[in-house]
Amino acid sequence: MCRSNQRVLLDVLQNDLQWAEWSQGQLEAASLIDTLVINAVIYSELSIAFERIEELEAVLSEASIALEPIPREALFLAGKALLDYRRRSGVKQSVLPDFYIVAHAAVSAYPILTRDAGRYRRYFPKVTLILPT
Repeated sequence: MCRSNQRVLLDVLQNDLQWAEWSQGQLEAASLIDTLVINAVIYSELSIAFERIEELEAVLSEASIALEPIPREALFLAGKALLDYRRRSGVKQSVLPDFYIVAHAAVSAYPILTRDAGRYRRYFPKVTLILPT
């Protein structure tokens, strides 16, 4: 399975001038060899692009993107990563959702399709990241 973070999906949904083409191509390539999955955090973040839940559900269904629960091991790992982040003087308050996403990928051994490598690499170095070249 391949996870995609919300930014890559929003690139496509919002037709981002700089990133939509790359993101669409990567999603298509990943879907040919794997199942695309998101979790509740990404689902919530994607909802900003839609007026109604039915619209989001239709897009996910059409793209064959599955919604998967976050395993408890991932929730625990995300908390530990947050603790490490804060000990290193991290002050950004919105990192926990990102940590949920990458910890889910870590415990499930999923690669992540993303444009945001910084914290992912530092706190989850074993997760395979699919990044722009």
